[in-house]
Amino acid sequence: MKVILQVYRALELLCRAGVLIAFMVLIIAVLTQVLGRAIGDSPVWTEELTRFALIYMTALGVGLGLMSGDLVNVDIVCDALPDPWPRVLNVVASLATAFLAAILLPGAWRYVQIGFLQKSPAMGLQMSFVHFSVFLLFLLLLLFAVMRAVLTLLHVEVSHARQEV
Repeated sequence: MKVILQVYRALELLCRAGVLIAFMVLIIAVLTQVLGRAIGDSPVWTEELTRFALIYMTALGVGLGLMSGDLVNVDIVCDALPDPWPRVLNVVASLATAFLAAILLPGAWRYVQIGFLQKSPAMGLQMSFVHFSVFLLFLLLLLFAVMRAVLTLLHVEVSHARQEV
């Protein structure tokens, strides 16, 4: 159990750091664009970089949202059920999410491969880097959904998982 908690904590820290970096890139790009407009001419690449940072911020944050319960959830149903059923529904929902993410991973990888043939218009960036965010999103969703199911089966709350490691 301790290994699972350590893996969860490491993955959570990595994703939090990635979201922070993407958010900082987003802030710098938007600030550059706004200041450029005030001076007279904003760089063309700022809009594209902003979009890419936002995409990566979403891809890195989806697993964190799943674990914290910030994604779409039907809490009213779970709250109305007697004791073992909310946990059972949580495990079933987590495994269904993991299954869906696993099914979508091969298609997302093909999407990354298509990106090798394209470059972004303003920055000249290989689009496989941008397309990789979709693959990363499904991979992280799969990993976090499996961890959520395992932690639920072990009767470990996510808030306790942060403290126990």
